[in-house]
Order: sequence, then C-alpha cells, then structure tokens
Amino acid sequence: MPITLQDIIDAASRLEGVAVRTPLLTSPELDRRLGARVFLKAENLQHVGAFKFRGAYNRLVQLTAEERARGVVAFSSGNHAQGIAYAARLLGMKATIVMPTDAPLIKREGTEALGAAVRAYDRKTESREEIAAEIADYSGAVLVPAFDDVAVMAGQGTCALEMVQQLRERGWEPDLVLSPVGGGGLMSGVATAVRGLAPECRVIGVEPFAYDDHVKSAAAGERVRIDPQTATRCDSLMATQPGVLTWAVNSKLVDRFISVSEDEVAHAISFAFRYLKLVVEPGGAVGLAALLAGHIRPMPGATSCAVLSGGNIDAATFNDCLAQYPAP
Repeated sequence: MPITLQDIIDAASRLEGVAVRTPLLTSPELDRRLGARVFLKAENLQHVGAFKFRGAYNRLVQLTAEERARGVVAFSSGNHAQGIAYAARLLGMKATIVMPTDAPLIKREGTEALGAAVRAYDRKTESREEIAAEIADYSGAVLVPAFDDVAVMAGQGTCALEMVQQLRERGWEPDLVLSPVGGGGLMSGVATAVRGLAPECRVIGVEPFAYDDHVKSAAAGERVRIDPQTATRCDSLMATQPGVLTWAVNSKLVDRFISVSEDEVAHAISFAFRYLKLVVEPGGAVGLAALLAGHIRPMPGATSCAVLSGGNIDAATFNDCLAQYPAP
C-alpha cells in the first residue's frame, strides 16, 4: 500500500497544534430520520474551510530548506489551492496556484488573500498539469499534487484518525464511514485510518452523478476516465479519473462507491444549515446527501460517520440550495 496507518499517525504529530481538531457533531433530527446514531466530522471548520490544509501542510513541512527556498506550485479549483497557500505562508514559502477561470470566486479570493500567486487557465482549452509543470520547470518550484502524493494522502487521513479517536472518547466504535471522493486523496487517507483502527467498519466513497469515475472504475475493476457531459455544483469533486496512488488504496479498502444527484446535494446543504447551523459546500455534503437520500441505510443501533469535507460555497449557490429546499 502507498500509505499505512503509521504514516497517518506520523502526519498527525506534524499537524498537532497547527491544524484544527475539528468537532464531531450530532443531530437529533438526523438520528431520528435515519433511525441510527450519526456523527458528522466538520472539516468545513478546518483552516481555509476544508480538510485540504491537512495534506498540504504535511507535504510542505517535510520539504528541505533548499526546496522551501524555491517555493511550491500546485493546481486546484480552490480548496487544495487555499490549503497550499496557507501552509506556505505558515512556513515562509512562496506559492503559485494554477486555478480554472470558473473556480468559485470565494476560493480564488481566499487563495490570493493568503499570499499565493494565481495563474488562471481555461478548463476547455488549457491543461493545468502542463501549465504547472512549466512553472515548476522554469522556476524550480516543487510541484505538489492535489491528491496523488503519499504525504498529502497521509495528511488527509488525520481527519479520520481524529474521528475514530473522538468516537472512542464517547464510548463508540464506527460501523459505517462515508467520505467524499474526487481524486481520492481524502478517501484513501480515511480508508487507511479507519481500516487500520476499526477493520470491521464499512467504508463508502461518495461522488456526484456527473463525475462518477470511481463508481465506473469499481465496476470495471480498473481506473476509468470519464468524459462528463453535464455540470455539477460539486466543484471540489470534478476529477475525471481516480489517481494512481489513491486507487491502489481505495480499490482495496473501500467497500463501495455511490453517487448522488445535484438535488440530493442541495437538500444536504440546506439540512446542514437548518439543523446543524453549518455552511457546507456541495462537494463536502455528498456523504450527508447519501444518508438523507437513503442510498446507504445504517443498521438500527449502528454508529455511522460522514465527513463534511469543506465549507467554501459562494453566496449564490448557497442561496439557491436553501431556496430549493426551504424546509428539509
């Protein structure tokens, strides 16, 4: 396996006192609807509003002094961008981020506010990978992938390490864990941590219908590239193929991949706001959406957990979701 539980434990030691130990929340209304005990890991309350800070910092803090002096470059639609930007600022490094022109404004503004330089590109006509590689080539900057990197994957896994620890502090063991899956970095870290600590726990990956590359890859038994023909609100989950390293983990440790509709995601965003008083972005709400829509039904009396992976949603999208489901 590319990463182990020990890698995640080591990452947690690097992040101690730097990352937020995000709360594990409950909702009586959610428990009532599902007839089960459900916990939500609120990574939308992490630095930069997303779990991405964990992997970014774990990667950057291990760079040598010479590498730090050269700075870093990354490509991202927003959350990885902000995670890299903030980690770089904490470590006194320069950061350049290649971001699509249609990235949510809140994410671009957040990235720039943290001191990173942004190189915009057109998704339809330009390759972010090629642009980032060119920047790394002429500047000497270290390229930090958004998900297909062992240090990034291990850092993301600290989210689930915390989650299991927090459950045990309350006297519970996890029976079911749901995580969003885009490129698979968070999913691989979550699966490695959960399987290492609670081997009998079911682990489920959730993605939007329009970007169901993991669902299709699982059915084919190999990495499948998709060509989405429709848009999604879940800008943080728009990978079109599982990563090489992440798939090596997720194909073995994740029990099932499922997809959710745009309406189900909107419902989950509205539910989180109404009953938990949380702002959750579309990609961060897919696990909750799967539970509310009944795609996954926890066993009565079981302990289930879903990762709310981010909260960076623009006002227009948020208002649309609330208007679509004013009383979920």
